[in-house]
Amino acid sequence: MRVVIQRVSEASVTVNNQITGAIQNGLLVLVGIEHADTIEDVAWLSNKIVQLRIFNDAQGVMNHNVIEMDGNILLISQFTLMASTKKGNRPSYIRASKPPIAIPLYQQMIHQLQLLMNKPIATGVFGADMKVRLLNDGPVTILMDSKNKE
Repeated sequence: MRVVIQRVSEASVTVNNQITGAIQNGLLVLVGIEHADTIEDVAWLSNKIVQLRIFNDAQGVMNHNVIEMDGNILLISQFTLMASTKKGNRPSYIRASKPPIAIPLYQQMIHQLQLLMNKPIATGVFGADMKVRLLNDGPVTILMDSKNKE
């Protein structure tokens, strides 16, 4: 499972000209799910996301996490994060999980993040053509892969 985490001042996702999720001050999290991912990957990444100290303290040092800042999370599925670009010029998505596996893991990640945040999180629509808007704060962008825990 791969995530791209961006600290944002604001972010939203639109499907068919309707905003399905929007936040102010928090984290935009794009998640790619592969066929080898499990509930353990969801738990590990969810905990890392909410504990990631990438918000500034009074001295301007990144020392606070999203919970401490009373921030929000917008979680969006993005299978293209699993792209392989080793051969040729057309990315291969063979490692991206199919919906019967990916949807339950995506839903579990929503649930896990809501439990950890103790509030609802905003989401996109799995598999939809989404338009994402964001104002990256910093900019701060972090990449994590549950297969690279060490």
